[in-house]
Amino acid sequence: MRAVQSTAIAHFESSAVASRARTAVSLLPCTMDDRGTPYHHFQSVAVRAHPAGRRDDMVLSLTTPLILGSASPRRRDILASLGIPFRVLHASIDERAALSEDPRAYVERIVLEKLAAVSGAVEEPSRFSGLLVADTIVVLDSEILGKPTDVAHAEALLARIVGRAHNVLTRYAVSVSPHLGKQATARTVESRVTMRAAGPEEIRDYAATGEGLDKAGAYAAQGIGAFLISRVDGSFTNVVGLPACEVVEDLRGLGLLTRFPLPKA
Repeated sequence: MRAVQSTAIAHFESSAVASRARTAVSLLPCTMDDRGTPYHHFQSVAVRAHPAGRRDDMVLSLTTPLILGSASPRRRDILASLGIPFRVLHASIDERAALSEDPRAYVERIVLEKLAAVSGAVEEPSRFSGLLVADTIVVLDSEILGKPTDVAHAEALLARIVGRAHNVLTRYAVSVSPHLGKQATARTVESRVTMRAAGPEEIRDYAATGEGLDKAGAYAAQGIGAFLISRVDGSFTNVVGLPACEVVEDLRGLGLLTRFPLPKA
């Protein structure tokens, strides 16, 4: 049976929440191509759709917020730091990869399944402007590295990625009300993370903090785990869990955001 949880989130909740979001997430500027379109290195665009416009009552606002179909605190922080009003509604699905499943094919499949599961749990679609779902994976030598099951597993994962470079892929999809189950646009953004070499003691001590236990690859780029990262090529917020630059671009392209940044209430 699908487990569904709902939490109301407003980007004006409190100054403390906003402060934590600003501390947790560093928003990096994106590069513009010759047509003025933002992009990052290692990014690939899978699906994009840009309707001509939206009804005023369906534009993103405090009265018609975005649904964030994710339980990730990092994604909440990123949207909150952008000042985007949203509500959290997530549904649990089986996220196990199929045998020899290609990483890109995997995130595309998982995001579609999340979109279907979360949209199916929305009771009043007209109360929301749209739905955003996402999935982030760490890929090393074409292998998907999942979340560690315990501290020992975290140590083993970290031992594999230190002193090397790996790729982080985030796939997200956006649907618009009232057709929340229909993907309007989707994108896979890829960043390359280079980690410095680290000894067994450093790996053991970091794994013991527990910071990486709920994260793919067993580390948090926005937390203590930053001490292991020597370089990030591409979007940093993508590594954290949601590429801010691309998400805003697509929300504007779909007409969910008519202006950005949003004016303060």
